[in-house]
Amino acid sequence: MIAALLVAATNKLNATPEEDAKAVAALDTKYQAAVKANDATTMDQILADDFVLVTGRGAVFSKADLLDSARKKEVTYEGQDEEPGTQKVRVWGDTAVVTALLWIKSVQAGKPADYKLWFSDTYIRTPTGWRYVFGQASLPLPKGD
Repeated sequence: MIAALLVAATNKLNATPEEDAKAVAALDTKYQAAVKANDATTMDQILADDFVLVTGRGAVFSKADLLDSARKKEVTYEGQDEEPGTQKVRVWGDTAVVTALLWIKSVQAGKPADYKLWFSDTYIRTPTGWRYVFGQASLPLPKGD
């Protein structure tokens, strides 16, 4: 059993940059879907314990902040989706950065929102797989951009 785990771990460490990019792309898409569904369990599995999100206005949120918001369902999402064809994953060894254009349509505290923004999500490879460690989101883009 231990030998099988070591082989599996070694195979993941020997993945090609293309394989890593595909894995991180799928994981980031899974994360966006979890946010849309307020699925704190899946978000918890993907986010690193020391995760940090910085918004375009400079607000900073931790893993605990995001999980708490999801559990309380503070935001109801109709849309929390990457625009097709905009996702790009860049891999440097054990670090990967995902950029994409995100469409958000939601209601928070009774206030509707409908906008797009660019984001960068940074992942690192850990002994247990890729983890999302840092996110940065732009300000909402003007309509039509």
